[in-house]
Amino acid sequence: MDWDEAYRGDGGFEGAPPWNIGEPQPELAALIAAGKVRGEVLDAGCGHAELSLALAAQGYTVVGIELTPTAVAAATKAAAERGLSGATFVQDDITTFTGFDGRFDTILDSTLFHSLPVEGREGYQQSVYRAAAPGAVYYVLVFAKGAFPAELQEKPNEVDEAELRAAVGTYWEVDEIRPAFIHANMPSGPDAPFQLSHDHDDKGRTKMPAFLLTAHKAG
Repeated sequence: MDWDEAYRGDGGFEGAPPWNIGEPQPELAALIAAGKVRGEVLDAGCGHAELSLALAAQGYTVVGIELTPTAVAAATKAAAERGLSGATFVQDDITTFTGFDGRFDTILDSTLFHSLPVEGREGYQQSVYRAAAPGAVYYVLVFAKGAFPAELQEKPNEVDEAELRAAVGTYWEVDEIRPAFIHANMPSGPDAPFQLSHDHDDKGRTKMPAFLLTAHKAG
């Protein structure tokens, strides 16, 4: 996918991309509410950065790293308009970025992992592990196998639990992988490019099968 095209509104979606729900993913919002996010935060692959902005509004210092200049510009503008000086955004490749060694106490991956090519996972894990402070926590919200129809040719790189554990566990101490949901404004109706049978939340968003991984860096 041309991610910058998607964020410019030219990616074949009607309106915003389906994953841009205007607020943090509920699974991650619950972590924040439970006090599971601490210290300085990296929002990996932040997109339009509603997660970063919500954290900054609560007083966190957050850095969002995103590949696409359109999304970075939109996030930077939103932070300025909301007076959120604690959120800053960097355009860079999450699989190779440097300059933040040992800095972040919490790293959040809100639907990034499955967006990367499989061959990019190793570089991604190396990069975020390098940027993590000793004792840092790492949360990954990622599509599970079966989120999309099996016959769909172009779809995210869904994972099963073993695949996710193997990719992350090379560097991190994996504490938990549990079933979760990614909430998305997926197209529906007879003209939709594919049909889904998943449940919906109270805002009409599709609840896509996912995993929430929790890991930490040895301190």
